[in-house]
Amino acid sequence: MTTIDGARTSAGIAADHVGALRPTLDALEAEAQRLADWGGLLADRLLGGARLLAGGNGGSAAEAQHLTAEFVGRFDGDRKAFGAICLHGDSSAVTAIANDYGYAEVFARQVTAHARPDDVLVLLSTSGTSENLLRAAQAGREAGATVWAMTGPGPNPLTEAADDALVLPGVGASVQEAQLVAVHALCRVFDAIVRDRLGATR
Repeated sequence: MTTIDGARTSAGIAADHVGALRPTLDALEAEAQRLADWGGLLADRLLGGARLLAGGNGGSAAEAQHLTAEFVGRFDGDRKAFGAICLHGDSSAVTAIANDYGYAEVFARQVTAHARPDDVLVLLSTSGTSENLLRAAQAGREAGATVWAMTGPGPNPLTEAADDALVLPGVGASVQEAQLVAVHALCRVFDAIVRDRLGATR
């Protein structure tokens, strides 16, 4: 057992981190209906040929990429592939846009290029204040896409810019960890609805 600063143990630090996640997960559990509604709308849209776009910065970028990968690949069992674009995944586009237009435009310009009416744009952030996500939300709404935000404590500018938002309490790390649970819950609802609908039409 390692004591740090003569008081806390390394195990205690780890336990505190895990413990801080519990209130955030409790809040997420209370948002189950929102996730169910989102999963149903995504099923409607993507089965109709629309696409999912997602973006974030840093750890939230990893969450966004995880989300789109589950749709293009699969989440839990085999099913057809669905169109999903991770907005930071094209490094040449990101760096070209940042170089020519500034980093605040790296997502918005791609949304303007790719988003169509009925597409769904998911923007992930712990703070809800990143300028590049706020501009992406505006571009998404101008394109006719439905814009959802997953953020930390609100209200914040991104929740105000989105059509709907999943807002979770807690420090940044706890919010980010809970957002991964939200991503998986959303995928599970989506897959269940898609299997039911495709099975019914065979």
